[in-house]
Amino acid sequence: MIEAFLVFNYHGKSRIAKFYDNDYTPEEQKAVIKAAYDSISNRPDTYCNFVSAEGVPLKGENLRIVYRRYATLFVCMIIDQCESSLAVLDLIQIFVETLDKVMENVCELDIVLNTDRVYMVLDELIMGGMVSETSKAGLAEVLKGVHHIIN
Repeated sequence: MIEAFLVFNYHGKSRIAKFYDNDYTPEEQKAVIKAAYDSISNRPDTYCNFVSAEGVPLKGENLRIVYRRYATLFVCMIIDQCESSLAVLDLIQIFVETLDKVMENVCELDIVLNTDRVYMVLDELIMGGMVSETSKAGLAEVLKGVHHIIN
């Protein structure tokens, strides 16, 4: 299961945060985001994109952080041992490519100014901590009608 989906910049400022376990208070969510940022921000580019979530104040056990760096952003997911790290890494790529289609050359400012679109794409990908769509074509079809409504 996916515990959380986080997007933050190189300075640790949260841009998108969605927790699929509702037991986290806002203060606990901030602590998780800060600890996740601390865990991955200083890792060299030559290291893998998976890291244990030890030291991150999460309520589950045996959790991992899977992340990718894009320009000025970290996109990461906190997952349990049932999820494949490689599949989640691919899901992050699909998320970013879909945002790029919806907002055309997405950047950090686009995410800040269009959080509703970002959450719409995220909600199509993940529902209740479970992956619901993995196909870019399927996502594009679903979001095509929504894109016309938004614009």
